[in-house]
Amino acid sequence: MLEFLREHAVIICYVVIVSIISVIVTAMDKIRAINSGRRIPEILLFLLAALGGSAMMLVMMLLIRHKTKHKKFMIGIPIIIVLQAIAIYCLAQMGVPI
Repeated sequence: MLEFLREHAVIICYVVIVSIISVIVTAMDKIRAINSGRRIPEILLFLLAALGGSAMMLVMMLLIRHKTKHKKFMIGIPIIIVLQAIAIYCLAQMGVPI
């Protein structure tokens, strides 16, 4: 397990950082929605999901009940997760170090 973590430390750190940013931005958008503030553009939320924050963004959306009534998000974010999983699988099958 430790060897796996050492070999993939850069990727793990990247995903953790993008996930943390995704959670913070999602929470900020929820707070702004409650307070009628300037909202985070939806394209930014999708971009963060596509860059690797999709899993934690979905968890956060469900926990704080944010964007859960928007089909665009409740279908789009899981699709991004599936596409990312397929991409990782394909890269691993081709022998690309992930």
